[in-house]
Amino acid sequence: MDRIIEKKRWTPKKIALLTLAVGVIAFLTYYLAIADNSSKLNVDSQKITMATVSQGSFQEFIPIDGTVHPIKTIVIPAVEGGTVEEKYLEGGKPVKQGDPILKLNNNRLVLDFMNQETLMNDLINNLQNSKLSLQQNKFNLRRRLATLGAQLDASKDLYQRNISLYEAKAVSQQEFFNYKRDYERLKAEFQIEKESQKFEENNARQQIAQLETTIARTSRNLRMMEDNLKNLYIKAPISGQLSSIQVELGTPVQAGQIIGQIDDLSGFKVKAELDQHYVSRVFAGQRGEFTYNGQSYPLEISLVYSEVTNGKFPVDMKFIGKVPEGIRRGQTLQIRLQLSDPAPAVLLSRGGFYQSTGGSWVYVLDESGKFATKRDIRLGRQNPEYYEVLDGLKPGEQVVISSYDAYNNTDRLELK
Repeated sequence: MDRIIEKKRWTPKKIALLTLAVGVIAFLTYYLAIADNSSKLNVDSQKITMATVSQGSFQEFIPIDGTVHPIKTIVIPAVEGGTVEEKYLEGGKPVKQGDPILKLNNNRLVLDFMNQETLMNDLINNLQNSKLSLQQNKFNLRRRLATLGAQLDASKDLYQRNISLYEAKAVSQQEFFNYKRDYERLKAEFQIEKESQKFEENNARQQIAQLETTIARTSRNLRMMEDNLKNLYIKAPISGQLSSIQVELGTPVQAGQIIGQIDDLSGFKVKAELDQHYVSRVFAGQRGEFTYNGQSYPLEISLVYSEVTNGKFPVDMKFIGKVPEGIRRGQTLQIRLQLSDPAPAVLLSRGGFYQSTGGSWVYVLDESGKFATKRDIRLGRQNPEYYEVLDGLKPGEQVVISSYDAYNNTDRLELK
């Protein structure tokens, strides 16, 4: 008799498949929920740079190069033109105010002076002759007036004596009228002579005054021409160092041409050029500092030039207090120009990481010191030494600040 064979529900094959499925599910559950899925990269700790986040004082500043210049430079122009006849000094020599530097030759100027001097002498001679002539005329006119006055007195006396005779019919009417006409004629001539002499005297005085005015004007011109002749000797306007002479013997020089310059070595200033990006943040009175022979020295902006050339604008800076000993014209100084006042802040040293992250995240070292993980941060202002940390880091934490270019945005750096 046949026997019914029961089919087994859990065959070895089914058990094996079920075990495999349970294992896969368990692995996926562990991988997704428990295991660390972040990307990792082994990094040689000797090839990275670390910096400790600190609490300190933050100040914006920019490094600039400044050049030492004399406190004042005076250019030497040629007031008059001419040809260089003598050269007394060369560039680089110390000079005192008034020392002769060059002598120019200008024959035209010398000839003009001589002509003017001759004209001046002629005018003076004319004036003296005019004054002498006026004096002589005065004597002649007084003599003539005296003679005419005497004639008038005699005619008057004769006329007055004949009035009574005429009334007494002792003289004829014709004879009396002749005396009267002679008296009136002499009287009129005397009055005319007085007015004529007064007119001639006034006229002579005016001529003398005009001559004196002309002489005064000619004298001023002569003095100016004499000064111009003196200007053929070019002298040092101040004491200092003659930095350059741009002409040689026999060189023609035009009036107004710059032939050299003198540096006033009684003090120094610093000239620097800044990027036009800072033109709105730089002003007179702004401070900076530089280090010289291991000591820090302050500077202050004294003048900001408005013109911008090739993307830069110049400033002048003056020394505050003592000028460093041994500093020389043309020396270059590395200056830290302050753009803000110091303020407390969390600080992170500058590094190559910023080029990779833009300052949005960094690798922060774990307390164990064995690995560093990514962390989002927020940075504020910056200067050539530090970034101002606004969020994401605390003082005392260590950060990888070297370049991240080789890390491919890895989540975690394993330090080996």
